[in-house]
Amino acid sequence: MVELKQDWLTEGHIDFEYKKYLLLAYMQQVENEFDAKKLYPRFSELVEHYRNLEILKEQKKIAVNNFPKEISRLDFEKFRIEYKSAIQDDELIREIDEIISFAIPMFQNKMSLGKELYEEVEDKVEIFPVGLLPLDVEEGFFMLSDFMRRMINVYYYNITIFESAMEKFRGIHTNLVNQYEMSITNTYQNIKYELIKDTKQMPATYALEFKETFPLTETMLPIAKRMLVRYVTT
Repeated sequence: MVELKQDWLTEGHIDFEYKKYLLLAYMQQVENEFDAKKLYPRFSELVEHYRNLEILKEQKKIAVNNFPKEISRLDFEKFRIEYKSAIQDDELIREIDEIISFAIPMFQNKMSLGKELYEEVEDKVEIFPVGLLPLDVEEGFFMLSDFMRRMINVYYYNITIFESAMEKFRGIHTNLVNQYEMSITNTYQNIKYELIKDTKQMPATYALEFKETFPLTETMLPIAKRMLVRYVTT
């Protein structure tokens, strides 16, 4: 499996042709996984790599703009002094610029494919509460139903809030509790009744029904978790 490290751009020998080969191999891996309907972790990786490149590109621009300038010529006709940057791009910087310019459109293209796959999967999922909900819905259970495999996976979930310097984020922690074969007796209500007996309380419980089968770990579960966070918090 081809991986792309966080520091792929600056690690080892910085050469356009080598980095191009590295990037093309990774992008082929991403495309193969998307073709197999495997969305994660590649989609998240693409977004993170792309953001890192944009930040690096902007930081270089800021550094160049704020570096001391030298007078290059005096334009007496327009009464203007023209400046040039005192910092000159050496060969290494130009090589990195070339790699970034090549890489950014490739990441944008593959992120677009990932977004299309995400929307395709999301369109085939329905989410709704099972029975009555308690006041606290940021902790409870959700049932992930795979109609093609005739399986119901039950997960415990806990939604938490964590803060960065700029904003708050919501995260979700999950654990697989049990698996059930779909049957007349294994209804959502009956499964919830078992959860009530086990927990001795009335837990928040939701169902997420997938009308089409996708890879569970790489696609169905990650999208279910994101949909649940959005549904619960809005």
